[in-house]
Amino acid sequence: MDRAAVIRVVAISGSLRAGSSNSALVAAAARLAPGDTDVSIYRGLETIPPFNPDLDTDEASAAVSAFRAALEASDAVLISSPEYAHGVSGVLKNALDWIVSSGELIDKPVAVINASSRATHAHAALVETLKTMSARVIEDASITVPLNGAASEADSVVNDARLSASLKSALAVLTKSARAGQCGR
Repeated sequence: MDRAAVIRVVAISGSLRAGSSNSALVAAAARLAPGDTDVSIYRGLETIPPFNPDLDTDEASAAVSAFRAALEASDAVLISSPEYAHGVSGVLKNALDWIVSSGELIDKPVAVINASSRATHAHAALVETLKTMSARVIEDASITVPLNGAASEADSVVNDARLSASLKSALAVLTKSARAGQCGR
């Protein structure tokens, strides 16, 4: 396949927990991506310092610069975040705060994947945050894959026909949206 035709998706889990369902979804997405899509998993949210507007300069920390570069290099973004106290995980929200002024998400297609049918508050809050940042949240690619804490490994998702079909469909929609955005440039 022509490398220029490949859509680059950066996938982010908002959880730092080793047995995270959100991380399992992100890993499964990387394995289930169609041939015209390269899903790379971003690792390093825990290295990003607490957001401080006084430090939000062109010489931001190496961890912030790496996060910004990963987003800038991608054609689309896939995010799966747990819900903590009816909100988005602090580590994910902190990372997103570092992107507000630099703008790597402006008009970038984003899919928000929810690993729990009970986590509606965080999902809505994350979508609102992303839209406020001018990301293009792709509703048809933003799905709930109801693991509800039952699956914490990518194999469980990949080997479940219903779950993997749902994730493949979301990735196809995200890829199509990213490709349409490339044509409009």
